[in-house]
Amino acid sequence: MSDTTPAVEAEEQNSSGAPRHFGLIFSALMAAMLLASLDQTIVSTALPTIVGELHGVSHLAWVTTAYILAATIAMPVYGRLGDLLGRKALFLGGIAVFLAGSVIAGAAQDMTWLIIGRAVQGLGGGGLMITSQAIIADLVPPRQRAKYMAPIGAVFGLSSVAGPLLGGWFTDGIGWRWAFWINLPVGAMALVIGTFALRLPRRATGVALDYLGFALMATAVTCTVLVADWGGTDYGWSDPVILGLAGGGVLAWVLFFVSQNRAAEPLIPPWLFHSRIFNIATLIGLLVIGIGMFAMIGYLPTYLQMVYGVSATESGLLLIPMVVGIMGTAIPSGRLISTTGRYKIFPIAGTVVVGVAALLMSTLDTETSLVVLCVYVFLLGAGLGLAMQPLVLAVQNDFPRSAVGTATSANNFFREIGATLGSAAVGAVFTHRLADQLENRLTADAARTVGNTDALTPALVHSLPEKVQDTVILSYQHALTPVFRYLLPVFALGLVLALLLPEKKLADDHRPAPDTDTDTDTEPGTDSVAAAGEPGEPGESGPEDAKATALTGN
Repeated sequence: MSDTTPAVEAEEQNSSGAPRHFGLIFSALMAAMLLASLDQTIVSTALPTIVGELHGVSHLAWVTTAYILAATIAMPVYGRLGDLLGRKALFLGGIAVFLAGSVIAGAAQDMTWLIIGRAVQGLGGGGLMITSQAIIADLVPPRQRAKYMAPIGAVFGLSSVAGPLLGGWFTDGIGWRWAFWINLPVGAMALVIGTFALRLPRRATGVALDYLGFALMATAVTCTVLVADWGGTDYGWSDPVILGLAGGGVLAWVLFFVSQNRAAEPLIPPWLFHSRIFNIATLIGLLVIGIGMFAMIGYLPTYLQMVYGVSATESGLLLIPMVVGIMGTAIPSGRLISTTGRYKIFPIAGTVVVGVAALLMSTLDTETSLVVLCVYVFLLGAGLGLAMQPLVLAVQNDFPRSAVGTATSANNFFREIGATLGSAAVGAVFTHRLADQLENRLTADAARTVGNTDALTPALVHSLPEKVQDTVILSYQHALTPVFRYLLPVFALGLVLALLLPEKKLADDHRPAPDTDTDTDTEPGTDSVAAAGEPGEPGESGPEDAKATALTGN
């Protein structure tokens, strides 16, 4: 491409490296990122009330899964289109789609429309997560970028506790629908600022979009989630529907990765997988952060409200120890990594701690005190704090500057796949076990007293006669806590991978692209292998050979 790179243009606008009105623009980017990440968790504390009012306990998992699924599918599309076409229109479009989904969800009168609204929100939210971070890279030169990216990253930790708190506060006060209405003024502010203050360079318009890759990816992700969500609940595992979805998902994944080798502008470039560090770190993130984190915290608020009788707001507050744990280990481990340049020990330690937390949480019963439960939740956060940051650092360190954005986006995509699988699988197992527990424990008279189990809310449960109430509470406890034990093999595999993760000392500066001044459509991956090489690795041939490789593609 002949245009000046965005980072260079940004530097030309202002000697300090950032364009005029950057503080205003940054506030809009932070608001957009907060909205997108907040809506992954804001419904968790409101779920028992929402599904009870809309008569959809059996579809509980889809309220969360629909958002994460749609966001996952959208991420690589926004990332690739942003590189090809420019990010401003995508950023503004993502906000508009997200707000449209918020209106649909907020006005929903049944579970179908609520789930549709959540899916539309996800299509916008996935784009906001990617474009917000990429716009920072467009506007701010590398040496100044870290101080702006740090608060962007901190938003995820904040949203993990602020989401459940806000969801609970709205549910206990003005109503759960405000978990969606609140997005409108914040999103409108970001939309207005982005429209008038954001100035980004235009890019090419005649690019070859990978429509086939998008269709195959969307099919593969959807089939994967439907198998996890429906298998063993709506349909038996041997049911033709589940077998068909499983076969279709496997075929779609295979065809997707084959198509990426042939696409002019692949959504997930195949050269990423030439890196052993990328492969192993991404798998660890998928298993430990994606499946583990979302599976364990997604249904804790429901458990707390049903078993302990706390309010929605209180169930959100009880997740604060997890955030304390994340911050308490992430910050000092980050400083140690910066000092030593070494990161491998932290994913190992983090995976062990998360596994121990899962084992402890599988022992919860109706007699366990809230103090003990909070200690377990703190341990979960501490493990996540140790593991999250080093995995991203390892991936970014293994690629040159020209490929860091693509590698990071792909890493996020596969982690979201894990989150989707974790939420769907645990939701499916939990609702199936709950239905069995209620059927086996409730007598005919008690079942008549309870009424429609799909319409159970925390308030209804705790208004039941004491004996019936105890039976329902025991059903919830026995339905969820064993699920934590089922996750232990996942963490064991994560630990094996963490032990196998190669350690390449973190670079003191960006690994430069081999030929940044040459007009070429070469994929970054061809130079990433060379640029990232160390003695004894493919990149050992030297800068000139690396440049030749990048230009010829051989």
